[in-house]
Amino acid sequence: MSTTAAPVLVDSFFEAVSATFTHVVHSGEGSECVIIDPVLDYDPKSGRTDTKSMQRVLAHVQARRLKVSWILETHAHADHLSAAAALKEACGAPIGIGERITEVQGVFKRLFNLGDEFVADGRQFDRLLKDGDPIEAGALHGEVMAVPGHTPACLAFRFGDAVFVGDTLFMPDVGTARCDFPGGDAATLYRSLRRILALPGDTRLFMCHDYPPGARPVASQTTVAAQRAANVHVRDGISEEQFVEMRTTRDATLAMPVLILPAIQLNIRAGRKPPPEANGVSYLKIPLDGL
Repeated sequence: MSTTAAPVLVDSFFEAVSATFTHVVHSGEGSECVIIDPVLDYDPKSGRTDTKSMQRVLAHVQARRLKVSWILETHAHADHLSAAAALKEACGAPIGIGERITEVQGVFKRLFNLGDEFVADGRQFDRLLKDGDPIEAGALHGEVMAVPGHTPACLAFRFGDAVFVGDTLFMPDVGTARCDFPGGDAATLYRSLRRILALPGDTRLFMCHDYPPGARPVASQTTVAAQRAANVHVRDGISEEQFVEMRTTRDATLAMPVLILPAIQLNIRAGRKPPPEANGVSYLKIPLDGL
């Protein structure tokens, strides 16, 4: 399908603790918008959650008189908690995620022994998205790109010359996503990356995270041309075989993300907490020796 001819304006908000960007995509003041990868603040020391990052995004939306049409998740994140459920409660917009979230839910339902109260069929989300699906938000017309490899359910969202790549790609000096999570696969990620990098060179690519080396300032976007010229993992000339070898070797050295255990338990529920127990408190599980 053809994506929007309307101006694609992007306002990005950085949450420094998890190094995550939330993007507000719109066509100007008073237009409809989509919000991609909203962050729920979480203190692992106390177990407290907070919506201050989400409220900052909402205040911007309200100041520009934007109407939220969609809340979109690029995947079930392992490095931050999603504010999708809280955002839906605040603005009423539906939550969309990749249709293969059911595979991810199944894996983690078993790991966390969630039992009958958790059904791994994606019903926690309002819409399960597949490759090529349209995303409509007023004058904005976008499409879904399935980009598995980091997880089976990873999506990118394309609106005109702007693509929101989730964890598939980082800035050129950082590289690409790990592939050692359940359902991840380096060869599959390479093919997803080449699909993104086959887009026109001036296509804007918006990051979900940035981990700048040295003194480089945090950056939310780059271009296809810049990635093809300089990405340290997947620039032009690097073969699938070379990429798989690099990614497999590198992933074997990486520690688990700090927030993976709390994050996954909320994120497979579209950002909702587990049902409260008899005392009114929700609890998260820590599976000993499970990962």
